[in-house]
Amino acid sequence: MIREKRFKHIISSLKDTGTVTYSGMSADLEVSEDTIRRDIDYLHENGLLSKVRGGAISRDKTPLTFQDRADFQSTEKEVIAMKVQHLLKTGMSVFMDGGTTICAVAEYLPIDASLRIITNNMALVPLLARFRNIEVIVLGGKYDRITQTNTGAATCEEAAAFVVDLYLMGTCAISKEFGITSAIREDGAVKKAMLKGAKKVAVLSDSKKIGTNEPFIVCGLPEIKVLVTELPGDDPKLDDLRFNNLKII
Repeated sequence: MIREKRFKHIISSLKDTGTVTYSGMSADLEVSEDTIRRDIDYLHENGLLSKVRGGAISRDKTPLTFQDRADFQSTEKEVIAMKVQHLLKTGMSVFMDGGTTICAVAEYLPIDASLRIITNNMALVPLLARFRNIEVIVLGGKYDRITQTNTGAATCEEAAAFVVDLYLMGTCAISKEFGITSAIREDGAVKKAMLKGAKKVAVLSDSKKIGTNEPFIVCGLPEIKVLVTELPGDDPKLDDLRFNNLKII
C-alpha cells in the first residue's frame, strides 16, 4: 500500500477511536510495524497526531499538547514563546533576531537558562539582563528605531562570524509558494546572514502571517526545520505547509 493511503487510514482510525497501535495498524495495512512507526513519526512531525509509547493518539485527546496546557495564555505570542522553550538546550549558541515574539521567548526563559545569544534585537537586551548564565552578544549596525533592531552591512558581516546551534527567526510572512518573506529589505538581509551560520532554523509565526507574502524573499521552506505557531498542530490553516520536512509545533 502506498504511503499516502496508509496515512489516510491511520488518521481515519484516530478519528474513530482516538488511539492506534503499531501492531494494530500493521495488521490492518499488512505492512511491518517499522513501517507504521515511520509513518506515525512523519505524521507526528507534521502536527497531525501525537506519538505515544506503542502507537499514537489524536491531538485533541492528549493532555500533553501545549494547547490543552496553555488555555490561560492571553496572546498568540505567549503561546509561541512557551512552545519554543523545549527547543533550547543548556549550552546552546542561538541567533535571535527582531520582533516582539522573540522578546516574548526571553520573558519565558527559566531563570537558570544557560545559553549564548547573538542578536540584533535591541529590545531583547534588557530582557536578558536578569539571566546570569546567558551570554549576550549584540550585533552592531545602524539602529532602526521603528523595529528596535540593528541592520545593515555591518550587522550582516558580524553575524557571518558565528556558527550557532539554533536560529529563532521572527517572521513577517510564510507561505507554501514563496517560503519566508520580509516586509523590510534590510531585515531580510540580516535573516539571510543568520541563516548561513545556523545548524537548525526554527521559524516563529502567528497564524495571521501564515499563507501571506511580503516583498522580499528570505528563504524557501526547505531551509527551515521547525515552524512554531500558536495553532494546534492539526489546524487546517497549516495544511499547505505540511510534508515539506518541516516539523510543526
